[in-house]
Parts: sequence; structure tokens; C-alpha cells
Amino acid sequence: MRTPAALVALIATAAAYALGCAAAQATTVTVRVRTAAGAPAADAVVVFEPLDRHAPVAPAHPEAVIDQIHKLFVPHVKVIRTGTAVWFPNSDRIRHQVYSFSPAKTFSLKLYAGAPKKAVVFDKPGLVVLGCNIHDSMIAFVLVVDTPYFAKAPASGDAQLALPAGRYRMRLWDESLSAPVPPRTVVVGDSPLDLPVTLELSATPDPAAAWP
Repeated sequence: MRTPAALVALIATAAAYALGCAAAQATTVTVRVRTAAGAPAADAVVVFEPLDRHAPVAPAHPEAVIDQIHKLFVPHVKVIRTGTAVWFPNSDRIRHQVYSFSPAKTFSLKLYAGAPKKAVVFDKPGLVVLGCNIHDSMIAFVLVVDTPYFAKAPASGDAQLALPAGRYRMRLWDESLSAPVPPRTVVVGDSPLDLPVTLELSATPDPAAAWP
């Protein structure tokens, strides 16, 4: 009879094999995100929610890092899966106090330098706005999603994902959106898919756009 540890290892191996097979059968989807002026919309977030199947289970105890460097959160925009524990190291020589009043995650880390004592677990999907109680100019965004199919547009504005064939609901977000982008259904087949998207952005977004 296999021991519990052996069973856990076997299940993990089977899950890894299944994920590897899914990745091998995935189709490349490129979302070319541009502003109305034709400029790349770097840091825009693209999320695909499967409509024909449940999203793959997230890895156990996923972790992520958002640093604080030169009075800035790095990265400025972070996309994570629900249940991810985020560490907020402070690489500055001054202390910071990270907080959020967002419904998806409300928390406050007491004034600290260096490494915090514990990570913050983001256990609900939604948009979380981060701030520092000491430095009002420090703002960042965490998008918490219930799917592994997401990407943040790089400087080129071209976000690439590998998706299994099927139907998806595509959602887009940028902190400077002047109006929400309606979700749309995308059908992924066997051939690479190229999706151009134009975003209407505001030069002075206040407050930042809500998650659609």
C-alpha cells in the first residue's frame, strides 16, 4: 500500500503531466493592445476565462512579490490567481506602510523596513489598489483572477498567451481606461489567433478604472 506521501507525489506527477499535455496542445493567442492614438498600451491586463470547462486548479500555496524601490511599487501592476500569497519587501532605506481598502482585499502592514513578517494572501478575485500611508504618491494595482490564462502587455503592447482550444470570455483592464471595455467571447481553435484591441485612455484617470 502506498503511503500518504507517495500518493501525494503520484497525484502531483499526474497533475504535472496533465498540465504538460495541455500546454503541448495549446494555441498561441496574441492580443495587440493599442491606444486610440495607435501607441502600445503597456501594462494593460488581458484575462481569458474558460466557458466550456473549469479553469485548471492553481498550484498549492502560490507566492508572488511586489517590491518597494525608490518610493515605487515594483511592479506597478501585478496579476495573480486567487489564493496567492504576496510578499511586500521594502528595498528602500526608509520605512513604508503598505495598505489597501479595496473590497477584494483590505489589509495594512505596520510601518517596516526590509522584509515583512508575513505575506498577504489575496483570497478573493477583483481589483486591489495598494497605497503607502507614509508616501501618498505610491500606488499600485493587483488584479486577482480565478483563471491561469492572463497576461500583462509588455512595452510592445503585444500580450501573448497559450490557450487550449475552446470558448473564452476575454476581459481587458488598464488603470487609465476612460470607460470599461465590455467582455467579449473569443473562440480559440488550432491556428494561432491575432486579436487587435483599441483602448480609450484618459490622460488624468482619477480614480483608476474599475475591474470590468
